[in-house]
Amino acid sequence: MARIVLKFGGTSVADLDRIRNVAARVAAEARAGHQIAVVVSAMSGVTNQLVGWCQALSPLHDAREYDAVVATGEQVTAGLLAIALQELGVEARSWQGWQLPIRTDTAHGKARIQSIEGGEIVRRMQAGQVAVVTGFQGIAEDHRITTLGRGGSDTSAVALAAALKAERCDIYTDVDGVYTTDPRIVPKARKLARIAYEEMLELASVGAKVLQTRSVELAMNERVRVRVLSSFTEAPASDDAGTLVVDEDEIVEKEIVAGIAYSRDEAKITVRRVPDRPGIAAAIFGALAAENVNVDMIVQNISDDSTTDMTFTVGRADLARTQAVLGSAQPQIGYRDLAIDADVAKISVVGVGMRSHAGVASTMFRTLADKAINIQVISTSEIKVSVLIAAEYTELAVRALHTAYGLDAA
Repeated sequence: MARIVLKFGGTSVADLDRIRNVAARVAAEARAGHQIAVVVSAMSGVTNQLVGWCQALSPLHDAREYDAVVATGEQVTAGLLAIALQELGVEARSWQGWQLPIRTDTAHGKARIQSIEGGEIVRRMQAGQVAVVTGFQGIAEDHRITTLGRGGSDTSAVALAAALKAERCDIYTDVDGVYTTDPRIVPKARKLARIAYEEMLELASVGAKVLQTRSVELAMNERVRVRVLSSFTEAPASDDAGTLVVDEDEIVEKEIVAGIAYSRDEAKITVRRVPDRPGIAAAIFGALAAENVNVDMIVQNISDDSTTDMTFTVGRADLARTQAVLGSAQPQIGYRDLAIDADVAKISVVGVGMRSHAGVASTMFRTLADKAINIQVISTSEIKVSVLIAAEYTELAVRALHTAYGLDAA
């Protein structure tokens, strides 16, 4: 008998028939003798609708009220799944984030989990009850509901698995594992049996939609074994189904490049004619950090006089807030104007094998040059190379790089 956390994304619970399918899968695991906790997302499309309503009323809405609105999607799913399980004769109870409680900080819309009190759920699981927990949400110190950001249900599931000391966290989605790139763009993309935490973390951070970045970071820190698999295959899943996200030491054959990721959710901002003096970068990025705006790729041009240009990227969803913050800070920073380009894409090559193999970056640059694709910004880490290009070349770049690194399936 094992203790397992199962997480089901929005497409897996998109309608009542799919909720019944999830209930049958959960019931099979429970009847096999396992102690089960389930984390659910909102039904497909519901969160987008809720977010759209908030933005329609106010583009710069109160983040606390935004959380109060968008958290309702998961509450509906949890209640419906509990009812579906009860209909199958499985004892089940739904739990909202504040009922455990899942405690977070006060960064509304992007809150981070600080602790989970799972004692009561463990007691009920040991008694045979299935716990159905709302993903994506928690409660802050001021007793306000918080949400964890898009894809936050993955983080909820991994955090719950760590708190419950679960043997594994199964993330059910609409794909049957982690691929070398998006199969919709590259039909020859290969499914990986295993991938290292670090590789998955980099892929998630640069655009891969399979897992949320913070969920992988948490899994790596807490050593939670995560399995990504499809909810649309026959239940129960076999032991070798999906892709396991594990320690690098558990992977025998390490590829130089594990995958190619892309993100179209980027916006490039250039702060032009910034005074070239100490502290100016801190003034720009400190103001953005204070408003919880995450900055990614950063390039500073060489100054030819007493000013310089500072270019960086943010998530497209943060573009309006970024412009507002920099507009308010213009008198203090002293820049001339802003240049905005939201028609860009980030392409990334990721692999732990980069640590011991030279030439990965040069292969990327040569491949893009051969396709006449201009590189606007470059950033690197120990196991990743990312470039910013015009969005119209996204698919061409992904296909070319996938072939260049020998990732195409035979």
